Formats: sequence, C-alpha cells, structure tokens
Amino acid sequence: MIAEEKPEFWETNFIDKKEMWGLTPSHSARIAGEYFAEKGLKNILIPGIGYGRNAEPFRQNGMTATGIEISKTAIEMAREHYGTDLKIYHGSVTDMPFDNQKYDGIFCYALIHLLDENEREKLIRDCYNQLEDGGYMIFTMISKEAPTYGTGNYISPDRYEIIEGVNMFFYDQESVQKAFNTAGLFEITTIQENFPFFLIKCRKN
Repeated sequence: MIAEEKPEFWETNFIDKKEMWGLTPSHSARIAGEYFAEKGLKNILIPGIGYGRNAEPFRQNGMTATGIEISKTAIEMAREHYGTDLKIYHGSVTDMPFDNQKYDGIFCYALIHLLDENEREKLIRDCYNQLEDGGYMIFTMISKEAPTYGTGNYISPDRYEIIEGVNMFFYDQESVQKAFNTAGLFEITTIQENFPFFLIKCRKN
C-alpha cells in the first residue's frame, strides 16, 4: 500500500526504521529521471518525497532535487541515506508552496490519489504555478484497474477508505483528462508498479 502522505502510517509501520519500499527507485521515477535528463532539466521538485528513494534518478542525472514530506521519520531516513544536500521541506503538500522558486521539472509519485477533491485540485494548481515556462510535470496515480478499486468503505464516487485512515481516489482516462486538462496535459500512459497506475506528462506552455 502506498501512503507516503500519511504521517501516522509512517510512524506506526516502521520497525527499526526499515524502509518499507526499499531503496530502489520506483519504475515511474526511473522513467521520469531519464525523460527529464533528455529534456535538459536541472531543478526538480518532488512533492511527497518520502524517504528520498525517488530523488535518486534525478540526482544521478545531475539534477538538483527538492522535496516536500509530511513525515519527520521519512525526512530523518532521507538524511541518513542521502545526506543533507537533499533539501526537504517538512509539511503537507496541501500547504504548498514552501518557497518562491520556479522549477523546470516536478515529479509526484503515488500521492495525488490520497487527497480529497479540493486537495487534488490545489496540488495540481500549485505544482503548475511553480513550473518554469516550458517546464514539465510527471504525475502517477492509481487506476481503476487496481484490484482494490471498489473495496473498503465507500466515501464518494471512485473514492474508498482502503484501510483505516487511508482514502484513495481511483482514476480512469476521463478523470485524468478532467483533472489535468488545464495543466498542459499531453500524454497519458499506463504503468505497473505494485498496482496499475497512470503516468501522465504535462508541459507549461
């Protein structure tokens, strides 16, 4: 279960500070790192950075990564593994922006589907506003093809409490288009992580 924006999930699911997803970057982060490198991007913002594993594909390609993370435990782990040069703002993505900087790339992995409708809209708007003109955003989100779709407690259309305290909104092509159509959306692909995901690309023109 991916729940990197839920501090209580972090604090109650670590034993001896074991990394619950390992240190290998997600498939989506590796794709985004290669894509951003091809585009010559330099400064990347990662809302919901977790303990930093998904920053590595960008850093290894010579980019500077800046994160936002709600869990103090995750931030401490990121510092242990990746040093203090990986800048991470402590707080919720719902309180963006944390600085006045413009970024030429934004990568947001498996986070947006954990938010409610207003928070999802604000996250997209806030990320888009922090992009340089011509900059790129890559988001991933869980698909209705996931076997967990429709399970747990119903909250609202396509949104369910999967486990206690973890609410998920499940996307299809139509809801992706609706959410990102004013944010420079130009590509929707599917990708398999631990569940079927959409990987979407936007550009600020």
